[in-house]
Amino acid sequence: MVEWMSSAGEARLELAEKFLGEAREYVASGDAVQASEKLYRAVEECIKALAEALKVPELKTVERRERWDTWLLGSAARSLAERLGEPRIEFTWAVAYDVHVWGFHEAKYSVDKVKMDLPHAEWLLEYARRVLRQVVDR
Repeated sequence: MVEWMSSAGEARLELAEKFLGEAREYVASGDAVQASEKLYRAVEECIKALAEALKVPELKTVERRERWDTWLLGSAARSLAERLGEPRIEFTWAVAYDVHVWGFHEAKYSVDKVKMDLPHAEWLLEYARRVLRQVVDR
């Protein structure tokens, strides 16, 4: 079970790292819309990795519905923030969702606005790595 958790969580964080790298590339090339989508996807994968590793209550609904919905990701971010005593998880999710709506779907944010939010996603990726290492080492 721990091995599966480790490999699934690892795979999600590798994907998050890939998306974050793509977000940086899109920022550098001036594409705010695609940078917004990739930043959101990076944060989404971090939330899923943490939620699955720590078995937050929202997982029951995910398993029953056989998919993650946006509201479940938001709820999981809140559960994680509470359980881990780290409000930046919830904040980073809120930032990513905002960028997804206004930067990607509505295409209203400039690349400078999206660039401002990269450090939040970078923090969450590193934080998720640390937490997953602790879970696997138990």
